[in-house]
Amino acid sequence: MFASPGDRVIVKGHTVDEPDRDCEVLEVHSDDGGPPYLVRWSGDGHESLFFPGSDATIQHFATTEPAPASAPDQDDAQKP
Repeated sequence: MFASPGDRVIVKGHTVDEPDRDCEVLEVHSDDGGPPYLVRWSGDGHESLFFPGSDATIQHFATTEPAPASAPDQDDAQKP
């Protein structure tokens, strides 16, 4: 299991009446993206160190880097 900050972890309920739980990955504490993860639980907002089990899945979200600012054209730089 691999995650990045900003990904979402979903933990399936263990019984019929138990709802799924989810949290946002805030920090990854290994070099290869494996657990443990510092997470913020959506139910009550508390943060904890989490080692996901076989009942957990990761939803990966693409991170978008801002586009670099474009350099002025050579023609524009030479205009008075």
